[in-house]
Amino acid sequence: MSETVLITGAGIGIGRSAAKAFAAAGYHVVVTDVLDAEGKACVAEIIKAGGSAEFHRLDVRSTPDADALVAKVEAERGGIDVIVANAGIAHKVPLPALTDDKWDHTLDIDLKGIFRVVRPALAGMKARKKGAIVALSSIMGIAYGWDEHVHYSAAKSGVVGLVRGLAVELARDGIRVNGVAPGYVRTAQLLSKENSLGPEGAAKAGEFIPMGRIGEPDEIADVILFLASNGARYMTGQVVVVDGGLLVGRY
Repeated sequence: MSETVLITGAGIGIGRSAAKAFAAAGYHVVVTDVLDAEGKACVAEIIKAGGSAEFHRLDVRSTPDADALVAKVEAERGGIDVIVANAGIAHKVPLPALTDDKWDHTLDIDLKGIFRVVRPALAGMKARKKGAIVALSSIMGIAYGWDEHVHYSAAKSGVVGLVRGLAVELARDGIRVNGVAPGYVRTAQLLSKENSLGPEGAAKAGEFIPMGRIGEPDEIADVILFLASNGARYMTGQVVVVDGGLLVGRY
C-alpha cells in the first residue's frame, strides 16, 4: 500500500498544490478542508491525473472531528505517514477592533489547529517509529511584523515554537517535524484586497523581491514534499523560508 499523507486546507492555494505534488510522488492523499466543493474538485483532479485521493470535510477548530478523522484514516490505511498542517486564515483587523474573539479565532485555526491534527496521529507514528509532519508558518512569523495582522503574526510565530518543541520531543520516536515559512505567494489569500496585498500590491511586491516576482503555490509545495521525504531524513525542528530572497535582500 502506498504511503498516506493527510493535508489540511487542501482545497485551495498551497494546500491544493501540496496535494497534487504528493499525489504525483505516489502518495495516497487525504484532502481535508472546510471548503467542500474545492476539496472534492482537488480530489477529482488528482484521480483524473492517475493519482489516489479522498476528501473529508474537516474544521481544524474541532478536536472531536480531528480525532475521528485520524482514527478513520488509520483504520482504513494502516496509518498516516505524513501530515501537512496547512489550514490557516489571515484577516486584516486594526488593533482597536481586535477583540478577544477575533484573536482567538485566528490562533484557534492557525496554531492550535495544527496541534489538533498532529496529536491523535502520534500514537500510530510512534508505534511504527516513522512519521513526518510539516507545518506552515510564514515570513510574518519568522522575521516580519504585519500591521493590522498582529494575531496572524503571533500565530505564525507560535508555529515556529510548536515545530521546535514537537521535533525535540518526538525525535527518538522516529518522527520528524519541520515547517515552511512562505513569503509572498500567489494565493487567493494574498490577492484579497480586504485582508492582504490585493492584485496591485502583489504586483508591486515583485519589485522588491530579489528574484523579481512573488512565488507560486507549487514552489512551496515542492519544499513541503522534500521535507516529508527521505531526502530530508536528518532534518527536524527546522522552519525553511521560501521567499525568493525577500528576507535576505531587505536591509
